[in-house]
Amino acid sequence: MIQVLFSALLISFLGQLPFGNMNLTATQLAVQEGLKNAWKYALGIVLVEMIYLRLALTAMDWIVENSLVFKIMGWLTVVVFLALGILSLIMARKQTGEKKGLLLNNKLDRFVLGVSISAINPVQIPFWFIWSTQLIQGNVLQTTFTDFNFFTGGAAVGSIGGLAVYIYGGKWAISKMKASNKQLNTFMGVVFILAALWQLYNMIYKPIGGN
Repeated sequence: MIQVLFSALLISFLGQLPFGNMNLTATQLAVQEGLKNAWKYALGIVLVEMIYLRLALTAMDWIVENSLVFKIMGWLTVVVFLALGILSLIMARKQTGEKKGLLLNNKLDRFVLGVSISAINPVQIPFWFIWSTQLIQGNVLQTTFTDFNFFTGGAAVGSIGGLAVYIYGGKWAISKMKASNKQLNTFMGVVFILAALWQLYNMIYKPIGGN
C-alpha cells in the first residue's frame, strides 16, 4: 500500500512541475489575489484531476467507447486557451495600471475557476492511463478498490505538492524579479497560446481513443 501511495504521489508531483497554464495561473493568483484564492483554485484543479484519474483506473472501456465526448472537450480546450491567450496579450498591451489578467478579471469563485479550467483539460486522462497501466503491468498497482483508493489519495497529495511549488515558489520568484502585473499578464497570455498549440498537437497526433 505504501508503495502504491508514494508511486502515485511522485508521479503526480513531477507531473505538476513542468510549466503549464494551470499551475502558472496558481502563481498568478497568489501574486494578484493572495494565497487563499490560490489554494481555492488549486483544490478545484485537484478535485477534477482525481475524477479523471478514477475514470482512467476504472472506466477506460467507457472512455474509449465515448471518445467523441473527450475529443469535443479537447477541441474546446484549443479554442478557449487560444482565445484567452490572444485576448490576454491584447489587454496586457493596452494595460496602463496594475490590473489583473483576463482570466482573473471576474468575480467567479476561484474554486469554481479551478474546476472549470481542469475540466476542459482531458489530456490528464491519457497521462494517468499510461502510468496506471505501467504500474499494473509491473505488479506495483493491483486492480482492487483499496489500491485504487491509495493511488488516488497519493496522486491528490502529489498534485497539491506540485501546485504548492508554484503558489509559494512562483510568488517568491515574481517578487524577487519585481515583475509588474503587465509583464505577468503578458507571460500568461503566451503560456495560454503555447498550451493551445500543444493541445492542438495532441488532438491531431495523439487523439483520445485513436482515429
